[in-house]
Amino acid sequence: MSHRLKPLDVVAVLESVPKHGLRRGEVGTLVESLAPDVWLVEFSDNHGEEYAMAELKSEQLIRLHYTPSPRRKKRVTAEPVPA
Repeated sequence: MSHRLKPLDVVAVLESVPKHGLRRGEVGTLVESLAPDVWLVEFSDNHGEEYAMAELKSEQLIRLHYTPSPRRKKRVTAEPVPA
């Protein structure tokens, strides 16, 4: 994993984890680091109700981003075409 994970990061599962009833792409929150590259991850529904708690390796997760990278160039938009 190229970016270091930290508690409260929002992550997605890169592979299904049948043991915990998780499908690839499900989104969770890192709760606690249990060992190097091992995390306790909480999965909640849209109402905030926990439906799974799983110990997962960093390699099974990808951190999600909800804002653009600060290194990203500013978006260029086209000028409106006059009617």
